[in-house]
Parts: sequence; structure tokens; C-alpha cells
Amino acid sequence: AVSPLAPASGGAVSPLPFAHMRLYCRVMDIALSEQKSALRKQAQATRELAHASVGDHAPLVLASRMFPLEATVHRRTISGFHPYQSEIDVRPLLGMLAGQGWTTALPVIMAKGQPLEFRRWLPGEPTSPGHWGILRPSDDAPVVEPDVLLVPMLAFDRKGFRLGYGGGYYDRTLEKLRALKKATAIGVAYAAQEVDAVPRGPHDQPLDFIMTEKELFACG
Repeated sequence: AVSPLAPASGGAVSPLPFAHMRLYCRVMDIALSEQKSALRKQAQATRELAHASVGDHAPLVLASRMFPLEATVHRRTISGFHPYQSEIDVRPLLGMLAGQGWTTALPVIMAKGQPLEFRRWLPGEPTSPGHWGILRPSDDAPVVEPDVLLVPMLAFDRKGFRLGYGGGYYDRTLEKLRALKKATAIGVAYAAQEVDAVPRGPHDQPLDFIMTEKELFACG
């Protein structure tokens, strides 16, 4: 019998194994997508319950906790997020950080499949609805490049992997920023959103820290 890895006549390698490998990768991608989709439904319901239970006081707890990083000459711009649906509210935290010398910003979705853009913003400044109705800074707000990112999520695990909405915006953004400099990602969520293990693929960017209303910890 001829091995499927043996060269075909003329010395060329048979394309069959490569076709099998592509099929295998495609099947694995589909399996991962289905795992994440199933977890998203469960995580969304869990987050909504947590938001109803502790959503009023959790933002103040975040703002009263010691932040793991200090603003420096080379690290002074931090992005947050305007709460969408049942996301935890980081606006009080952003206000506290602005008072400590940080330049604060919000993300803007520019286009599908592209990294996020960030515009300078302070809590209380004007916003307008953007993609999915998520509030974003005004068009005349200066574009900035964050050194630290507060990242929303549906679920997280102790190793620092997060489950988002499936658009891949933060993964692409972190990949881009980390290729240029040291960019720190801090996931912010309710403690109830923790799971044993988030399904992950090769392009999923890990978090460095996670903040909840109950604790702050380094991932790994």
C-alpha cells in the first residue's frame, strides 16, 4: 500500500493530506464556534442576573479599589467602554482614573473585521450612538492610542481568556497594539461571569488582569 504522505509520481507531494488538514481545521473552527455560541447564551443570562442584583453598587466598588497600574510618561492613556445592555458600568472608574492623571477614551467600531479606534472622552462629555447603538465620543474628539484597555465581556476564566460577542474586535485590536508596544488588557465584569474555562482559539488574545466587584487578580 502507498502511504498518503508519499510523493506522487514525478516527486511532487500529493495534495490529499493538505486537503485533509484543511478539512480538519474547518471542522475544528466550526466546533469552537458552536461551543462559544452555546456559552454566550448562558453567559448573557448570567450577566443579566448579576446586573439586576449588584449593578447599582458594583461601579462604585470598582472606582474605590486600588488600580493595578499607575499613569506614567510612557503609559498614560486608558480606554474604557460605555455600558452596553447588562455590561458593568466603568464610568465611575474612568472618572477616578482621569483624576489620577490618566487620559481616558472610549472605543469606536469603524468597520467589520477591523480593529477598534479610540477617541478621547471623559465621563459626562457628549456621546452619540454608534454601531449596535453603543454610545461613542463625538466625531471631533481626538483619536488616541491606548496603553491600557478596560475590556467588556460575557464570561472569563482565571487564565485570562474572555468570551465576547463574536465580532473579534478586541482580539484584533490587542493583536495590533501588542505588535507595537506593551499594551495591558484588563477585563472588567461581574464576579458571577466567571467560568471554569472559556473555549479559545489561536487568535484569542489573553487578558493581563481581571476586575470584578469582589476582587482584582492577575491572570495566568
